[in-house]
Amino acid sequence: MSEISRSQAHAHRDAGTAPRGPGGPGAPHGAAGAVRSTTGHSQGGNSGRPRIGGSLAVGELVEAALPLIADWLPGQRWYAGKGQAITGLHPLTATPLLTGDPAMLHLLLRVEHGAGADLYQLLLGLRTEAPSGLLPEAVLGSLTHGPYDGATLYDAVHDPELTGRLLGHLATADRFGPLSFRRTPGPGLPSDLLGRAGTAEQSNTSVIYGTSFILKLFRRISPGTNPDLELSLALSRAGSTRIPRVAAWFESRLTGAEPATLGLLQRFLPDAEDGWELALDQVARLKGDPSPGNFAVEAHRLGRATAEVHRVLARALPVARLDREQIGRLATAMTERLDVAAAAVPALRRYRPALHTAFQQLTADHLTGLTVQRIHGDLHLGQAMRTPHGWVLLDFEGEPAKSVAERRVPQPALRDVAAMLRSFDYAAAHLLAGAEPDPQLAHLAASWAARNRTAYCAGYTAAGGTDPASCPELLRALEIDKAVYEVVYEARHRPGWLPIPLTAIHRLATAS
Repeated sequence: MSEISRSQAHAHRDAGTAPRGPGGPGAPHGAAGAVRSTTGHSQGGNSGRPRIGGSLAVGELVEAALPLIADWLPGQRWYAGKGQAITGLHPLTATPLLTGDPAMLHLLLRVEHGAGADLYQLLLGLRTEAPSGLLPEAVLGSLTHGPYDGATLYDAVHDPELTGRLLGHLATADRFGPLSFRRTPGPGLPSDLLGRAGTAEQSNTSVIYGTSFILKLFRRISPGTNPDLELSLALSRAGSTRIPRVAAWFESRLTGAEPATLGLLQRFLPDAEDGWELALDQVARLKGDPSPGNFAVEAHRLGRATAEVHRVLARALPVARLDREQIGRLATAMTERLDVAAAAVPALRRYRPALHTAFQQLTADHLTGLTVQRIHGDLHLGQAMRTPHGWVLLDFEGEPAKSVAERRVPQPALRDVAAMLRSFDYAAAHLLAGAEPDPQLAHLAASWAARNRTAYCAGYTAAGGTDPASCPELLRALEIDKAVYEVVYEARHRPGWLPIPLTAIHRLATAS
């Protein structure tokens, strides 16, 4: 598991089902008439067992489903509005993907809450009786009025038959109203595989098809091409072997906005090993052996893989050069993030003067400009998988908290390098978590991190990346910026881990 976010493709290990959080109270919702759908004819009343067949009465189904959705949604791992009361649910599109018993409905839902509003993607399954083996947390409940009174409504990603149908739509590049399924050129996709939902905690949802493909369903939707699709396509089309090849995707046309990416199908990596877990395994062995194998060899190879990805992205997508004024704005943005963080976490305040100076040094050190390009944007050991053929990078979505527009802005390539260096620090810190202070063990952990940070940078340079040693102030500023983000995250979510980024802040603030 990564130090801050769970990698989307970790689903191949099925690390365990995330517990469902407390359901939210019933909330007001928008009228079903706001739904734009491809069907809309009522089937009339209901008597006895629910009748599911023929064309769906979409408006009535959505109207009956909204109260169940309002209760179920706040408990989902990927729901971003936790702690905020839902004040409105407004369906934007409702598209039947399968009619009959079972039925499947695709829903784009605007969710209003105290902090604003977000758009979510739901795939709803509907059956007269719930499928056997369905996880309790996947069930929204039984509909209580309308033509489907008594039918079970559930999250369709947990129904292998329905996720198999979804793969079929991708295989044949179907279109349903506002939804478009698209394929990359090459061998045809199988249309007869059943899909199982990944059970790892994550901000999206993975569906795994045998040992061949993995479908990432984006839950929180923004207009425009998701960077994960954009960058993965660019790398796939350039022939890069450092990512899982893109096989298909699907998107929705939104009124007055760019089409929004909804899902991305890529090759699955059944024989891959998680970089985070590999690092933790090596660190754990330090307790019994000061030299438990040479992970630095892998760190060097991972550095090479990162540089190769950066080089391909620089060839495939636009590269820019920031002038001194633009570099100043970059430094100002870092300073502002620091000031906000220090206001929230008092332990940062003593370091502000030194960190401000580090950010200001960027302008002085790059008088002639700074090259920026598209990068991974959220790189860490949990986003890297070691395969029999070398390291592969995953999840080019960028930091989920940022808007799609922000994630698509070109950045210094060393931002990814700085993020990976922080990941080595986090891995080493696991050796000390929950244990009594042990100076010898702390020294071993710090030495392990330093050794692997050095090896990673050497590998990055050897494969044609900018030598981090040639830009020490830039690397330092970017690493500080990442550590400041970590301080805020840990203070809010894992206070026991706060010493990890604060230790890095102290080191970076006192660096000569």
